[in-house]
Amino acid sequence: IFCLCVFLQLAALERQIFDFLGFQWAPILGNFLQIIVVILGLFGTIQFRPRYIVVYTVWTALWVTWNVFIICFYLEVGGLSKETDLMTFNISMHRSWWREHGPGCIRRVVRPSSPGILEDYSYVSVTGCIIDFQYLEVIHSAIQILLSLIGFVYACYVISIFMEEEDSFDFIGGLDTYSYRQPPQEHVELKPVKPVGK
Repeated sequence: IFCLCVFLQLAALERQIFDFLGFQWAPILGNFLQIIVVILGLFGTIQFRPRYIVVYTVWTALWVTWNVFIICFYLEVGGLSKETDLMTFNISMHRSWWREHGPGCIRRVVRPSSPGILEDYSYVSVTGCIIDFQYLEVIHSAIQILLSLIGFVYACYVISIFMEEEDSFDFIGGLDTYSYRQPPQEHVELKPVKPVGK
């Protein structure tokens, strides 16, 4: 479990860093919640708290759904467009950090030549990328989905183990010490205890 949580945390932290660099506020919020819930799930496993693990499994289903949405967003499935400001909550016009800084990308800043355009306005030209940025985002989301599905299966297994342990626990002298075929004894024979020493 510890190795799985380490992989989940490293993947979420790596994604969090690059989303911060691109000012992608919606994924930043999701990554933050993922980091918190993975810690909560690990704590629940170590401390035998099934409720925390149930919270983790519910969040994992939501996390997988969110990552499927990100894949659809960047592949422009169903009318979604990667050119919208949806990932930044329409606060800014930032895009994925990988758009300009992907492997092999050559970034050029072109100043406008027209006199009517403000001097601080510039156009960024990106060429030579080995992998387009949307496919890098899709790969990141696919890795998150794979790790989350493994975590979900493991969490369900741990919850079932905890439930079996709760069902098999027997209090000393509890009701289930008697067989359903043998009625409980009416009288219990008591033996006196002799004091030691005097």
